Amino acid sequence: MPVPPVFHETDALGVIEEVHGPVVDIVCTRLPPLHQALFASQDHERYIFEVYRHLDERRVRAIALHRTSGLKRGQAVFDSGGPLQVPVTKDCLGRLLDVFGHPLDDGPALSQEETRPILAPPMPLSQATAASGVLETGIKVIDLLCPFIRGGKTGLFGGAGVGKTVLIMEFMHAIVHQHQGVSVFAGVGERIREGHELWHEMQNAGVMPRTLMVFGQMDESPGVRFRIGLSALTYAEYLRDTLSKEVLFLMDNVFRFVQAGSEISGLLGRMPATVGYQPTLISEVAELQERITSSRSGDITAVEAVYVPADDMTDPAVSAILSHLDTTVILSRTQASKGIYPAVDPLASSSKLMDRTLLGERHYQVAEAVREHLARYHELEDIIAMLGIEALSEKDRRIVLRARRLQKYLTQPFHVVAEHTGIPGASVPLEATLKDCEDFLAGTHDGLDEDQCYMRGAMAEAAS
Repeated sequence: MPVPPVFHETDALGVIEEVHGPVVDIVCTRLPPLHQALFASQDHERYIFEVYRHLDERRVRAIALHRTSGLKRGQAVFDSGGPLQVPVTKDCLGRLLDVFGHPLDDGPALSQEETRPILAPPMPLSQATAASGVLETGIKVIDLLCPFIRGGKTGLFGGAGVGKTVLIMEFMHAIVHQHQGVSVFAGVGERIREGHELWHEMQNAGVMPRTLMVFGQMDESPGVRFRIGLSALTYAEYLRDTLSKEVLFLMDNVFRFVQAGSEISGLLGRMPATVGYQPTLISEVAELQERITSSRSGDITAVEAVYVPADDMTDPAVSAILSHLDTTVILSRTQASKGIYPAVDPLASSSKLMDRTLLGERHYQVAEAVREHLARYHELEDIIAMLGIEALSEKDRRIVLRARRLQKYLTQPFHVVAEHTGIPGASVPLEATLKDCEDFLAGTHDGLDEDQCYMRGAMAEAAS
């Protein structure tokens, strides 16, 4: 944020009246607009507040974006002149920043020559371009059954421990190495340990020079966790407009963004709405999602991890996020328990791109045939468990055996965890995936053991 000019006490906007945790009530000489950034100084430290509510004609309620220890009644508060801003520069790539654009990696501070407000309206429709075409990731199950839309929004839904973060890291690797694009990662409410590990894993994977990471950690103010997504999105918009490249915007985890909004709503004294969520849930999610758009100069493709509380897809927060997405990838605990990684549920996941006119006849037919085999296998699982596969008809037995091989084939070793698994990562072109699935469906690989299909790249590589 640009360093504000030095003010005298007479230039103060107002004084602090009360401090309750991160909530600060300020008596003002004039009312600042909502979402204005205010600040106070104490012992060479700067405290930044964001205005969220007008209490009356002279008092505002703000949320502190720092710890409030050290603040006191009667302390002068100054106006920054606008909403929270971050410094933007091409040198931001390869860096680890906080919500203000300050370095967290002990590197030099970013140049303050150009700044952008983190609160901005969505791009006008006249300038935006529609999402179109498949963005290949090299991940077989994704490219085949729930393809990513270039310039679209994808959600990875799942409970704790099913592999959302690892999948996001692999997407970052794919964008950097396959599409020569850049990635912006927003860590919303990340544990400090997780953020530290992710940073080092990105460096080890060799993708950090083309990646910007922006973190709002779990122990920080809810105001930081609520705004960190918008701060990272501001950098993604800047890179889209200046580099004219494919920008992958990743957010882990959107549910923590909703939780931060719920905390702020409670601190402001609003009555909770459905299932205890804030009454402004829908508009807050829309404020973030509607800014993820592509322009003629470049694309922003978003991949967002979404924690599903108690594995309940009908949760109001999950439903609010779902309504904005083009592709939905459901990560299943059942798949993970079988050792199927990535743990994508092929029957529950979907994409708006699954249309024969968009994908082409071949891709559409192969994807539908694979889904039919897997669905029939799912229907017969209980019969197989009770009576054995011998109780099935010859046709069903053939379908089940092929579905099992397909299920094993759709697993894949990832580059970003190769150091931990000891299995080299594999990236499979869509053309190879379609060819392999056609062979499985035609019975070409009926003589293979299922283990020969597990954790491999393309079948041509497995054969060699």
